[in-house]
This record gives sequence, C-alpha cells and structure tokens, in this order.
Amino acid sequence: MANTFFNPTSHHQPRSKSLPSKPHPLILQCNQHLASLEPLDVINSSSLFGGKLADLQTLHDCVEKLVLLPLTQQVLVQARQEKWIDDLLDGSLRLLDVCSVAKDALIHTKECARELQSIMRRKRGGEMEITAEVRKFLASRKVVKKAISKALENLKTNVKKGKGKLSPSSNKEHETVTLVSLLRDVEVVTLSMMESLLIFISGPAQSKPSNYWSLVSKLMMQNKKVSCTQEGDNNEFSNVDAALQSFVFHVTRKSDNVNHLQNQLENLESVVHDFVEALEALFKRFIKIRVSLLNILNH
Repeated sequence: MANTFFNPTSHHQPRSKSLPSKPHPLILQCNQHLASLEPLDVINSSSLFGGKLADLQTLHDCVEKLVLLPLTQQVLVQARQEKWIDDLLDGSLRLLDVCSVAKDALIHTKECARELQSIMRRKRGGEMEITAEVRKFLASRKVVKKAISKALENLKTNVKKGKGKLSPSSNKEHETVTLVSLLRDVEVVTLSMMESLLIFISGPAQSKPSNYWSLVSKLMMQNKKVSCTQEGDNNEFSNVDAALQSFVFHVTRKSDNVNHLQNQLENLESVVHDFVEALEALFKRFIKIRVSLLNILNH
C-alpha cells in the first residue's frame, strides 16, 4: 500500500523501511484538538462548555478533511468488511442521536422559558397565574430530565457493547491502526462531551423530600449557594430550577422573587441560544462525515 498517512513531501527523499513514518499533518492536528478537549470533568459552567463545543467543532472539521483524503478512502475501502467499519458507522449514528437529544431538550426548555417570561411580563391573573405557569415549567423540566436520563442509559449501554471492538486485526498495516485509533478516540471524546453537556442541562439529581419543611430548608440552602456562586462556576439550568422551586414554595416573598426569577430566565435563554447554535453546527458536521463515510464504502 502507498504511504497512507505519511507526510506527502516524504517521497522526495529516500528513507529506510525500518524507520517510522511521519504522520500526516491532519493526523497531528486531530490529535492536538483531541488533547485540547481533555479532561472533561472540569467543565462546570456554560462559558467553559461554549469553549469546549467550539473546540469540538474544530476537531470534527479536521476529521472531515481527514476522511476526504484519497489515501484515507483507500484504507476504508480495503477494510470495508472489517468489524471496526461497522462500529465506526454505528458510532456516527450514536453521535447524531445524542446530539439530537441535547438539542431537543434545549429547544423545549427555551420554549417553556419564553412562555413563562411572557406570563410574568403581562402579570395577568397575578401571582396565581404565574405560580401555575411556574409549575408547568417545573413539569416540563421533569420531562426533559427523564428524556436525558434515558438517553444517558442508552448511551452507556451502546458504548459498552462497542468497547474494544474498533481495533483492526494484528496483520493490518500501521497506517490503518493509526486511522482506527484516531477515529475511535474522536468518538469517545465526543460522546463524553455530549454526556457532560446532558448532565449539565439536566442539573443535579434531587431526591424526593420527606416533607414540606425539608424541601423549604433544602431550597433555602440551595438559593444561598446559588447567590454565592462565582462567575466561573455556574449552572444556569440549576439556578432556574432553584428559583422556580423557591417561587412555588414561598421560600422568599414572591414580590421580591419575581425579578430574580426573570433575571435567571433571561440568563438561561441566552445560554440555551448559544448551546443550540453550537449543537446545530455540530449536527451538520456529524451528518457530513457520516455521508462521506457511506459514500466511500458504497463506491
């Protein structure tokens, strides 16, 4: 086989076959972008997520270019009967599915937030109507969290099934191993990022309180924590959940809490807007890469 992932200028100079080949610049770029996305456990604010999602877009731009290389296509075509090719295509579907779940959850949350803000601005029906709408929002958040929980369970199950199956057989060339390892790492890092984003959108899991006063105590502590939160460590979804619960259960005076809730909803809407734009861009990239793979393998 030709020097699949060697530097394209290397053919100008003779070299010993025993010497390691220099990776293609796109391979190096992809690995650099992968390194910038780790570790994922430090992402604890919407601003940090925004940066990581931008890095993820850059990574998949690089992957798209890599897939379109003629020599990459040659490797894929020759390995079309390998199990790792099927796993690669399955992985591309997983990326699309989890991205769709995150985007749908955000859009649903944004629509409910806008409806609540509209009711609060009109103030028709007074506090009773606002409280009723707040309860609807809380109910919608439960639906979103349930969908996210199910998606996370499915994601964990599917990833476990495919774990360790993307490696080619031992007699394959080094270039193929390099490509497989890279594409596998890209999928793992992307799914990990999406998992973190889904957990961020869902907010921390809350156990059912044993009685009303335990909930009041819990919400008072949560609100105090939110008010003391610094700019670099902030979850707008959790903040809105806490503000909504406070409003419904009269933890603070509603006349004072309305303005606070409106501010939290405005912050949330801004974050959701940015996240949706980033996910839509990523979704398009996932589709383009999958279509390219299918076209190459069906050629």
